[in-house]
Amino acid sequence: MSSDRLIYLPLGGAGEIGMNAYVYGWGKPGKERLILVDLGVTFPDMDTSPGVNLIMPDMTWLEDNAERLEAIFITHAHEDHVGAVGRLAHRLNAPIYARPFTAYHAKRKLEEAGQSPNDVTVVQPYPDVIDAGPFKVSFLPLSHSIPESSGLVIDTPAGRLVHTGDFKLDETPVLGDAFDPALWAEIAKPRIKALICDSTNVFSTKPGRSEAEVGPELVKLLQNQPGMVAATTFASNVARVKQLAEAGVAAGRSVCLLGRSMRRMIQAGVESGVLSSGFPATIPPEDARDVPRENLMLIVTGSQGERRAASAQLSRGKYLGLSMAEGDTFLFSSKTIPGNERGVIRIMNAYSEMGVDIVAEDDKYHVSGHANRPDIERVHKILNPEIVIPMHGEHRHLREHARLATAGGRASMVVINGAMCDLTGVAPHVVEHVEADRIYLDGDILIGALDGVVRDRIRLALNGHVIVNVIVEGNEPLGEPWVEIMGLPETGKSRASLVEVLEEDLGQFLMRAADKTLRDDDKLGEELKRIARKSSQDELGRRPEVTVVVSRLE
Repeated sequence: MSSDRLIYLPLGGAGEIGMNAYVYGWGKPGKERLILVDLGVTFPDMDTSPGVNLIMPDMTWLEDNAERLEAIFITHAHEDHVGAVGRLAHRLNAPIYARPFTAYHAKRKLEEAGQSPNDVTVVQPYPDVIDAGPFKVSFLPLSHSIPESSGLVIDTPAGRLVHTGDFKLDETPVLGDAFDPALWAEIAKPRIKALICDSTNVFSTKPGRSEAEVGPELVKLLQNQPGMVAATTFASNVARVKQLAEAGVAAGRSVCLLGRSMRRMIQAGVESGVLSSGFPATIPPEDARDVPRENLMLIVTGSQGERRAASAQLSRGKYLGLSMAEGDTFLFSSKTIPGNERGVIRIMNAYSEMGVDIVAEDDKYHVSGHANRPDIERVHKILNPEIVIPMHGEHRHLREHARLATAGGRASMVVINGAMCDLTGVAPHVVEHVEADRIYLDGDILIGALDGVVRDRIRLALNGHVIVNVIVEGNEPLGEPWVEIMGLPETGKSRASLVEVLEEDLGQFLMRAADKTLRDDDKLGEELKRIARKSSQDELGRRPEVTVVVSRLE
């Protein structure tokens, strides 16, 4: 009889930043009782996933083992941790646990997807405990760039685990839970079997800074600007949004929030009690139009260059009757996430052309929500785990974090998506690999990464499209073929119309085609496709995607 084992299985978030989903299990191999930590999304880009709305972890393995799943725990309300709840949680049929602010967002996502918000249970932090099969789980309050972030203290028959989620060490966080070294030391007393830890900022060598350092700098900046000031940050960073608004008021400006997600986050903060101390008074856009520019501050969505967000729309002209002008200032109170640089730079250049001054990538006006390397080392020392498993990071982050842990005398290894890691012994080791792909929300439909839809869309975008139409009766073509093109130049090297060149070449083929070919739709279609692609290559130096429509008269 095999002995019980403790397993860790990332289905998303290990080897990438985003799309977090982590499984823990205890029991006989293949029969472990399971819990899931987080159910997040990542965002598409035009290079690899054109037209896609969202990207989510493929939960097929967990769906196949759903009868073993005890519960789902959501650490915080960032989209890469809670964003897939509405689309995927009902497939897993397990209760969902979260603290109030996070629960507000999880319930909303379920409602928007037509699911019951009653599947979410609001819980209080440590020392309160949730029993989930062989696991006893507590929410450990910690600081991050969104209110009520939590790590998880997971007690198992093999020992205590600490799953940090996303965190930083901030003793003056403005909103939310301050870092409490005494609480973390108390958590460590029973012996920590394994620490599964955020790796995002492992390459940042300076200790992290407090959110409280930002506010005074914002006030100084706003007091010295002659025109209107617009500022953007992550809408979920409620503490930063509040500090921006307070700085605007302190500088004698009326404050206007622009962007649905910004207003929604503030509403969530009020309704969940996170903003119990209140939020500065703001004015609606229609009133902001009448305020002198030097007395107005806009706080807008779109810090990552999102095309439909308020910052991008302002950069293209007017938005809700408001516009930027020469002498105004635009502040990015944020860091640009790798991969978003082009969108952000596009917006910066648009503002520059207007004569707007841009303040960006200045640490005075932004602090990270993730622990830097010295802070990660401090957590290692406080908790003193036997094993460190790096998570939440690209492969290079995980590898560097594992090196850091090993240098400190702790067992560690890089565990990527789909690798099932056994944590039972003194050193972690991978015992199995499962499929851990991704699925796409495309419009209102979920499609698999291997379904071919996105691949075909990329091919169409890269190569253009030719549609060939022919009518055949028996073994005789009726009339000439006709061609339609999309995403291709109208003329090629010969300077003749591409459509006419293709129709001529295809018509010549039909005139000499064998009866056997003309009677077989598949053969005829393949030949027409081959000729259309060859002619396009000769004219354009490009082989497009070709669709052949054979209409046969009986």
